[in-house]
Amino acid sequence: MASVATGPHAPSPTPTPTAAAAPGVGPLLRAWRERRRISQLELALRAGSSARHISFVETGRSRPSEEMVLRLAEHLDVPVRERNALLLAAGHAPRYPETPLDDPALEALRAGLETLLTGYEPYPALVVDATYDVVAANRGIMTLLDGVPESLLTPPLNAMRLTLHPSGLAPRIRNLREWRGHLLHQMERQIALHRSAPLRRLYEEVAAYPVPEGRDDEPCGPVPHFALPLRIEHDGRLLSFVSSISTFNTPMDVTVAELAVETFLPADPETVKYLRMTAD
Repeated sequence: MASVATGPHAPSPTPTPTAAAAPGVGPLLRAWRERRRISQLELALRAGSSARHISFVETGRSRPSEEMVLRLAEHLDVPVRERNALLLAAGHAPRYPETPLDDPALEALRAGLETLLTGYEPYPALVVDATYDVVAANRGIMTLLDGVPESLLTPPLNAMRLTLHPSGLAPRIRNLREWRGHLLHQMERQIALHRSAPLRRLYEEVAAYPVPEGRDDEPCGPVPHFALPLRIEHDGRLLSFVSSISTFNTPMDVTVAELAVETFLPADPETVKYLRMTAD
């Protein structure tokens, strides 16, 4: 049965960047534009404006309307939480609410996630927030966590800590160096996109974990070439998975925008057979 974290164990929201730290919305927009490597002219063409107006906004000579802030944020692919920060810096009210996951307003979301995770069993699947705290997981995930120390299983569970900690799953992962590199690179991309201080702290923590001795990557053998597999030992068996991550399209709430569903698809017939056998 899938479970969704609520109440005191629900994930804490990531703090919103303080707009007061910047002189206004202009420097924030310029920083996002430069991060995306887009010229003022290109942004203007995308947003139906002019390079002159974009320049005036960035230098503080022009105060953008709420509509313009949101339009520029859309074309700069600014995360929903950061769009609120841009609106505040421009003197407008935030557009997107941040609803706690256990709020009655998100009951349909919670029910949908539980149905999704339960329906994916016996294969592992989980839902994480912006800092990889696990907000929901199915029995497939809990099976893989058998034997993990209780200290790492105290809510809120964190997927990165569980995977990379030398007392967690790391000693069981046959291709740990490859998988670790994949996870750290994934976090680096997200830090560049979201500018999240909590995520950076988590990255610095897990990147500093020592790699368990004797865990040199083993040849993967005949595995799918379309994705890097997670090869992990469980109860004397070697299981192999490929993972995929899904997010919500056009989210209108900060909480929902920062949720991600990760599913693990068996990468070989032996893993399929074992998971189905243990589920019976």
